[in-house]
Amino acid sequence: MKIIRLCLILIAAFPALALSADELPREAVCVVCKVREGTTKPEKVVASSDYEGKPYYFCSKPCKEAFDKDPASYLPPALPRPAPNFTATDLKGVTVSLEDYRGRVLLLDFWATWCKPCVKTIPGLQKLHEQRAGKDFTVLGVSIDEKGEKKVKAFVAKHGITYPVLLDAGDAPAYQTYGVRVIPAMFLIDQKGQIVRQWIGEADQTEVEATVAGLLGESAKKSD
Repeated sequence: MKIIRLCLILIAAFPALALSADELPREAVCVVCKVREGTTKPEKVVASSDYEGKPYYFCSKPCKEAFDKDPASYLPPALPRPAPNFTATDLKGVTVSLEDYRGRVLLLDFWATWCKPCVKTIPGLQKLHEQRAGKDFTVLGVSIDEKGEKKVKAFVAKHGITYPVLLDAGDAPAYQTYGVRVIPAMFLIDQKGQIVRQWIGEADQTEVEATVAGLLGESAKKSD
């Protein structure tokens, strides 16, 4: 099942107050659509909720209902936080663990061959790999294609991907461990195994390069 069709598991309910129609802004980013679909474009505001003293806006009543049942799932993640370990197989069938990369800066990218924004992101990731592969930095792709070993291998060859790519097809998928609901989803992990930054949906390549450079102690100019 493609990840964009995955059902969200709603595990708790929280009281959430709503603004009156007269108090609502005309447009705002829907916090539920942002997490589910990577949408950052302001939409017409239909409803709102107040959580921990802060207002959140929604493009539809179902989005508000989803937020009200589990607000924490739609709030910005705490950073830094420990990067959960996981295992997956590489394209040669070798089992690889995230712990194998401890001590390096790691850009972990969850993607799929059928995901157009993922495909657009890959050239930038390949560029980062070519520039910094020998500088204690690794781009690690994790494909969520179901039973897609041949498809992924062909895709990697066609697009000239030379950074490591893993197949996330185990009983405990890494994307679930990382709470990924939308792809592409990238996590920047430091040398101590802490997630220090993450991007949902199609990220700004310049921003990603600058963030990686900063973590590696480089000047932003070196990423040009």
